Amino acid sequence: MKPMRTERLILRNWEERDRELFHRINSDDRVMEFFPFRRDRAAADAKMDQVRAWVDADGYGFAAAEIAATGQCIGFVGLSGTEDLDVLPAGTIEIGWRLAPEFWGKGYVTEAAEAWLAYGFETLGLGEIVSFAVAENHRSTAVMKRLGMTTDPSADFDHPGIPDSHPALKRHVIYRLSRAAWRARKKAAG
Repeated sequence: MKPMRTERLILRNWEERDRELFHRINSDDRVMEFFPFRRDRAAADAKMDQVRAWVDADGYGFAAAEIAATGQCIGFVGLSGTEDLDVLPAGTIEIGWRLAPEFWGKGYVTEAAEAWLAYGFETLGLGEIVSFAVAENHRSTAVMKRLGMTTDPSADFDHPGIPDSHPALKRHVIYRLSRAAWRARKKAAG
């Protein structure tokens, strides 16, 4: 992917220097509070390699977010296909994020997500982008609302990848943003 620049961030593909941070955000109990697993270093390295290959192949994905002024990687924000979720229609594209806790509450996710929404709607020509999270994940749903996404209770689902041993994590809420709604929001803000 070609790196994207926002006011404070560079959104780029993963690099070897990011492995420690990638492991940390995939094993930290606070970051992974709404996931039924934590990745050890080997699993995190394998997942980073997989995500990096997807970003290379598609030109987008869960890309690294780096603070432009310092070069410090803080986590990821990006667009991804949802082929592994048969509860969503084929071709659905989601926007998602995961940051190290010390970078929460600084507006980085919203800033990066706005750039990814523009890329998705303007460059990729998507008609809609969705996001979903465990119903109790209020930090993530607050970002979805800030992005202008709206909830769609009729599409909420039990995540098939969550084992029955974690019933509190199964139910996911879905938020949607159409290209038309995104354009209207940009025009009103502009």
